[in-house]
Amino acid sequence: MRKQIQSPLAPLPLYNIFSAVGWGYVLYNVISVFPKIQQPKFYYQTKNIVTMIQCCAVVEIFISLFEVVRSPLITTVSQVFSRLLVVIGVFQLLPETPLLKTYTYVVLLSAWSVAEFVRYLYYFYSLADKKGPSEVLVLLRYNLFWVLYPTGVACELLIIYSALPLAEAKYGVFSKWVLLGGMLAYIPGFPVLFSHMVAQRRRGMKKMYQVFCKQN
Repeated sequence: MRKQIQSPLAPLPLYNIFSAVGWGYVLYNVISVFPKIQQPKFYYQTKNIVTMIQCCAVVEIFISLFEVVRSPLITTVSQVFSRLLVVIGVFQLLPETPLLKTYTYVVLLSAWSVAEFVRYLYYFYSLADKKGPSEVLVLLRYNLFWVLYPTGVACELLIIYSALPLAEAKYGVFSKWVLLGGMLAYIPGFPVLFSHMVAQRRRGMKKMYQVFCKQN
């Protein structure tokens, strides 16, 4: 059945384009602002906007829960909450975490912003454009994750690990175990999310190949 194209001003396309703009702004900061001000000033200047943009992704849990789009609830919840653990649990509650003031933070933002900018643009054009996303956007959407997802996860884990001593000193041993629990959740979570992305890639590239064969 042919997918119904929505107006660009419909709630879901609007959410996706605003999210793309938000992550595009983060990417702009990585490319243009960081070389000028370096660390740790870059971290202090960007941590709040990154936190705000990432917190908006909570909307995706409800989108998946109410089946507005066909997105697995478990994988959506896992991805959103792992990010929230970093931006709220570390950026906001433990802002003096050592690795946040190093290149690890910059690499993390690079991986997040590129992946999310491409992902939200892809969703927007899939929903609001009769032609759908361009071939370049499809290729980026289904291939960048091979590098960006492991890179992002590695940086997330390094930053959380770096925050453990500070968490215990500032909030007590329970907060340290909360962070450790979050880190342990990556053990089953990473393979599930990565396998989901591989499956999505297989379907997406197959569809792209079929369209290419029809056109030629």
